Parts: sequence; structure tokens; C-alpha cells
Amino acid sequence: MLRNALRQGLVAGLAGTAVMTVAEKVEQRVTGRPNSYVPARVLERLLRVRERQGRRSGAVNLAMHFGQGALIGVVRSLMANAGMRGPVASAMFAVVRLSNDQILENATGVGAPPQSWPRSELIVDVAHKAVYAFTTGVVADALAARGGPGPGQRHAALRPGRKSDVGPLP
Repeated sequence: MLRNALRQGLVAGLAGTAVMTVAEKVEQRVTGRPNSYVPARVLERLLRVRERQGRRSGAVNLAMHFGQGALIGVVRSLMANAGMRGPVASAMFAVVRLSNDQILENATGVGAPPQSWPRSELIVDVAHKAVYAFTTGVVADALAARGGPGPGQRHAALRPGRKSDVGPLP
């Protein structure tokens, strides 16, 4: 399961990041919001390299943006392979994605806690991360479904709910 989840998660995470990026660009065109170089700053601080300013950090920005999206996609794939699929699982994953961003941004000093942000900025960030989470979920669920139901789904088919006396599963 882990090998499949890794491969599937990277694919799902990249797909989610690509769709989120398109949504961001559409939103920026409509609202006039400039590009954010927060991902670049975070990666530069994590790697302890000199921070670049402006457009020169575009490649670093994309590397962090897509790299982080691909890697965190593995978590959603693990969920799908365990049998946690569908919109509820994707909503749970959206919280994981937002938390991942905030841990990295705040630990590096690039960002501030979300409760200190202007409401409009917070809404935009949550909306884009939701696009990522649900797109990643659709792809992860489809890839995991090729292997049949996950352990959690098999458990639920035998006896719904959290029951410690169910198992071992076939």
C-alpha cells in the first residue's frame, strides 16, 4: 500500500497543485492581486540560502509550490488507500494542507498566524487550498479505487462505525 500511495500521491498532489495554480491566476486577473513569493521565501529559509528578490525567485517559488503540493498529496493518497475517500476525506485533507502551509510559513518567520491576516486574504488562501484539496482528493480517490476498497471501507461493509472486534480483514 505504501509504494502505491507514494506514487499515486505525488501524481494527485501535482494535479491538485496545477489546478490550484490555474485558479490562482484567474483570481489574480480578476482581483488584481500580485503574485505571492511566500513559497520562495519559505524554501530559501528552509535551505538557508540567500533570499532572492522579485521575479528572480520565480523558479524557486514554483519549485516550492509544486514540490510541497506533490509531497503533501501523499497524505491524501494514504487516506484514499486506507479507505478514507470522498468529499469528507477531502475536507479533512484541506485542513492538513492549510496546517502544513502555516507551520512552514510561521516556523521560518515568513508568515504570521492566519488570525492576524486581513479577512479577504484569509478567504482567498482558504479557497485556493480547498481547490487543491478537493482536486487532489478526486485524483487520489480514483487512483486508489483501482485497488478496490481500502481496509476502512471493508471494515464499514462488515460492521459500520468504530468497532474493535471487527477483523482481521481479508
